[in-house]
Amino acid sequence: MAKKPPPAVIGVLTEPAPPTWWKAHRHQVALIAGILLGWQLCGVSSGADHGQPGPARPTPSVSSTTTTKESLR
Repeated sequence: MAKKPPPAVIGVLTEPAPPTWWKAHRHQVALIAGILLGWQLCGVSSGADHGQPGPARPTPSVSSTTTTKESLR
């Protein structure tokens, strides 16, 4: 009986190359960019002037001549 020929080599399995910096950190870059863009769109360009106080609410004036019983009627 004749010997079988050795199996043909199709390819060599190697360890995959480590990911590049962009592939490893792109989710972090997208998060920071989204936070900065959201801050710009919502906070800075809203047109609100946070330094000036708003209009004061009028306080109800209570007459000193009105007593509590008269105000409840």
